[in-house]
Amino acid sequence: MKRSASLASPLKMASAPREAPAALAPAPHSFLSMRDLDQAQLASLLGLASELKADRRLGRGAPTANLLAGHHVALVFEKPSLRTRSTFEIAVRELGGEVILPEGSSILGSRESIEDVARNLERWVSVVIIRTFGQRRLESFAEAAPRLHVINALTDEEHPCQALADLLTLHEHWGALEGRTLAYVGDGNNVATSLAEACVMSGIHVRIASPAGYTLPADAVVRVKALARSGATLQCLDDPVAAVRGAQAVYTDVWTSMGQEAERAQRSKAFAGFQVTSALMAHADPGALFMHCLPAHRGEEVTGEVMDAPTSVVFDQAENRLHAQKALLVMLCGQG
Repeated sequence: MKRSASLASPLKMASAPREAPAALAPAPHSFLSMRDLDQAQLASLLGLASELKADRRLGRGAPTANLLAGHHVALVFEKPSLRTRSTFEIAVRELGGEVILPEGSSILGSRESIEDVARNLERWVSVVIIRTFGQRRLESFAEAAPRLHVINALTDEEHPCQALADLLTLHEHWGALEGRTLAYVGDGNNVATSLAEACVMSGIHVRIASPAGYTLPADAVVRVKALARSGATLQCLDDPVAAVRGAQAVYTDVWTSMGQEAERAQRSKAFAGFQVTSALMAHADPGALFMHCLPAHRGEEVTGEVMDAPTSVVFDQAENRLHAQKALLVMLCGQG
């Protein structure tokens, strides 16, 4: 759901002991999907994330250290989280804000409607970060509380915050992104969808290899292709070797995600030929990066040898969740 830019936020940039971060591209009001950013906004966000990462050593002297002073941010999580929840909590506090943690599993639509929950929180907090099930639940929440900045911390269909961290990691290792090729091997899930959208927006060619029945959804394929810039392409394949051949990065995710535990045996059988091994990585470009959104099931979708290889950047991705999400908060809330 595309939202119009909001440049009249009450949150102001703090006065800084040095030059403040570069001016940002006009921001969307909320971030429910990669499609809420255009190419210029995405590039601006990644540049800001790099600045904020360098500024972290300044602590309370950083230019954005008081951006959220006097404001509260609610984290509403219906699903478990280590990286997303931890990094958002740290990001809010390092921007001078306060975090509240309503019990997501008991408030979103069980005791009262999602819309009424949103209308309550809108009276108390400036930002709500939500991890929930269907994307439509998130959209209903945002539509009911138009003054709130709402951030998608994962839905069944999309995981855009992960994609921001992935692009930041690729930028750090590659520099320019245009013309590169990334291969994704595994389930055509929420991570694959947002990753593909972010990559083609940045001019990165994407190849996705999945077994029959687990491919990227047809509507997602249409959306990804519509977002492509700078000649970027999307290919959906059923052969991991063909997908990986000549790629500069290889990405995978778990075969069985949260809520799919009953399908584990069926999925393990379907994905048996899609494990990322050293032999598969050998088909990629020399020095190709290995990526994973984590948590990883070592010995299932990826071998320990690949996870721990010098070209593995999985913990860079995890670290960059903090910096990318901090930049997102600055972009959404810091203009005025």
